[in-house]
Amino acid sequence: MTAPVIELERLGVRFGGRPILKGLEGRISGRAIGLLGPNGAGKTTLIHTLLGFHPPHEGTARVLGQDIRTDARRIRALVGYMPENETFVAGMSAVRLVRLMAELSGLPPEEATERAHEALFYVGLGEARYRKVETFSQGMKQLVKLAQAIVHAPRLLFLDEPTNGLDPPARERMLRLIGEIRDRGDVHLVLSSHLLRDVEEVCDTVLILKDGRAVVFCDLEEERRANRMFLDLEIRGGEGTFAEAVSALGCECADHDGIRLKVVLSNGVGVARLYELARERGVQIRRLTYRRDSLQDIFMKAMEQADGGL
Repeated sequence: MTAPVIELERLGVRFGGRPILKGLEGRISGRAIGLLGPNGAGKTTLIHTLLGFHPPHEGTARVLGQDIRTDARRIRALVGYMPENETFVAGMSAVRLVRLMAELSGLPPEEATERAHEALFYVGLGEARYRKVETFSQGMKQLVKLAQAIVHAPRLLFLDEPTNGLDPPARERMLRLIGEIRDRGDVHLVLSSHLLRDVEEVCDTVLILKDGRAVVFCDLEEERRANRMFLDLEIRGGEGTFAEAVSALGCECADHDGIRLKVVLSNGVGVARLYELARERGVQIRRLTYRRDSLQDIFMKAMEQADGGL
C-alpha cells in the first residue's frame, strides 16, 4: 500500500478566534495532488500550516510521515515551496537569490552555488541568471520561484498558484516544467490553484476545500476510467418504443417528447449499440452529442453538496 503524502487528523486553524480550517480529516496520496477551492476556502492556509507557519488550533497533520507539531524543521528540509506572492530580495540577481534559498535549505555554500546554476538552467533562465530579479518579466519571476523551490532536490513540492499572472505561452511552459518534474518520479507535488484546467492537466488526485472543510477527495484517474457517458439524441420514428428499449439495456433514459432523449450509458454499452438498436427498431438517429464528466463537473457537484450540508 502506498504511504500517504499528507495525513490530516481533525486539523483546525483559527485566526483571531475565527475558524479558517475546520476539522480536516483524510489520508492524501498521489504523485501530483491538486488543491482546489474558491477564494477563501483555506488552500493557502492549509499549505502554510503544513509548512509550520501557522500552529494548529486543534488536531495535527503529517507530511511524509513527519508530524507538523513536532517535526517542523525536518519537514522544511524535505519540501520545496513556490509561494503565490513575490518574496524577492531587492537588488539580488537570480543566481544569488536561488543560492541563498539553497543554503537556507541546508546545503553547504559550494553545493548551493552549483545547484543554483543548475536549477536556473533547468527552468530556462541560464542566460539571465546574473540579472536582478526585479528586472524580470512576470513569467521569468515565476520561473525563479520554481527554481528556488527545487534547488535542494525536495521530496515534496508545494506550488501555490504557479501560473498566476502568466500569458498563455508562459502558462504552457510552466505546466510543461511541472509535468516534467512530476514524471521524473522522485518528487511529489501539491498544486494549489483556482484554475481547474491547470489541476486537470497536471494532477492525478484532487482535494477540494470549501469554507475550510474538505468536501471531496478523489482519484482523477479512477474517475476517468469509471466515468459514464452522457448523450443527447434527436430521433425520428419508433413510435416511442426506442426509449424503453434503451432503458432495457440498463441505461438511464429521459424521453422529453418522443424526439429528444437524454441517455446515460451503462457499463458495457457503447454508442454503436444504440445505432444497432435504432436499426432494429426502425429509428433514425438525426443527431447525437456526448460528453463525459470533467473536473469542472466534479467541482460544481462538490460545491452544491457542500451548500446542501450547511
